[in-house]
Amino acid sequence: MKKQIVRRTSGYLLSAAVAAAIAAPASAYNLYSQDGSELNLDIEAVFGVFSSEENYLLDGDTGGADWREGYIKYGLSGSHAYAESGASVYAGLNLISSATWGDGDAGGFTSGNESETDLEDAYVGWRSGNLIPALGQDGLDISFGRQQFAIGDGFLINGDSLNAGQGISDVLGEDLDRGGAYWLAARKAFDRTAIVRLGGSEGLRGDLFWLESDNRIQAEMELAGINVEYVMPEGTIGATYIEGLEVNDQLANLLDYTYRDGQQTVSLRYQGNAGVENLFLSGEFVTQDQGDATGTDADAWYVEAGWTFADLPWSPSVNYRYSTFDAGFDPLFFGFSRGYGTWFQGEVAANYAGPFNSAADVHHIGIKASPTEMLSIGALFFDFSDAANPFTGDAGGVNGQEIDLYAEWVVTPNLIVSPLIGFYSPDNSAANGGTQVGNDDTNVYAQMIAIVPF
Repeated sequence: MKKQIVRRTSGYLLSAAVAAAIAAPASAYNLYSQDGSELNLDIEAVFGVFSSEENYLLDGDTGGADWREGYIKYGLSGSHAYAESGASVYAGLNLISSATWGDGDAGGFTSGNESETDLEDAYVGWRSGNLIPALGQDGLDISFGRQQFAIGDGFLINGDSLNAGQGISDVLGEDLDRGGAYWLAARKAFDRTAIVRLGGSEGLRGDLFWLESDNRIQAEMELAGINVEYVMPEGTIGATYIEGLEVNDQLANLLDYTYRDGQQTVSLRYQGNAGVENLFLSGEFVTQDQGDATGTDADAWYVEAGWTFADLPWSPSVNYRYSTFDAGFDPLFFGFSRGYGTWFQGEVAANYAGPFNSAADVHHIGIKASPTEMLSIGALFFDFSDAANPFTGDAGGVNGQEIDLYAEWVVTPNLIVSPLIGFYSPDNSAANGGTQVGNDDTNVYAQMIAIVPF
């Protein structure tokens, strides 16, 4: 079983603007606020309905799949600020209940019988206020515990959000079930963290981080690193170093993740408009030394450019991106960040069929427009070439194309919905080195996501 089968993570669900609306601070209900102290009730509920005319290798059955996923996250967060210094302490404690119903997902990662309630967030932190003028307001932020962590736009790390279920557990003969809600990526927090953030929202800033995953399908990886960024009006330049410290040996052998112990990853990136209004530029180059386990190197990189026609009705935008991933490249904990296609390239391909950001070249065109302030519509095209089958390693096995049409609609302040229909056309069936079971017909796929911020 090739390692790429487990390279599916996710972050939030819609474009960056909609995702921000459902982040914990935005969906918090204030219970108490007085004398610098604040206590909030945090609730986040998401539900999805999914249908696929075709299935993929882990499932192994023909006839397609219909399933549902949902989760609700609930708990408390709060802070206390000291009047003289402006320094503050903060903490959060949240539980999460998740489930998958029906046939299980089209990739076979879940069976449709998953459900679990468990701890999600449990963290405490301290911010410096104006105690360190050289670093700016709150220029030092130290936190510990169970929490999310992301770098850049999630190309390498965007939470610990791979939520497998009983389906892949049955295939591999090991309990990897995290409670379902595979597409929704219900659980996103790393189990143990120590994070130091330095600097503010402008100029030089950085992160020192130690993260430990309790996610068995990630081989319970432990990693640490440093992230340095220079933030300016024209964009952000960033550099990151990540080192793998430890894995669960039994799971790493099963999942072919032994190289993560000692793995070294270096990333350089840029994102911004280069001082040109309506222009969007983004790119990242990553190189990995896979450690003593393989002694090999693997690279991945992408370049993206986009333009918003701000003076036209609906302010349409067009983006083009080319990304390439070496065979053996480990995308680590990548996830959904700034909209559909980042970093799940194709709703069918990235979630069920492959490739999963390894051993592939991908051309992507995205078009988006906003008929109203509360509604956006978009179309995505992906072309996958030199894409190895993530299960068998067959070169070109998952070459193909995908078109996704979607909308993001803020119906009310307490309801956001996002329908999507996708058309995935593989070059090969499972019988000829691909992953689609039974044929190489175009798969018609549909999903409807509902988000309920409180």
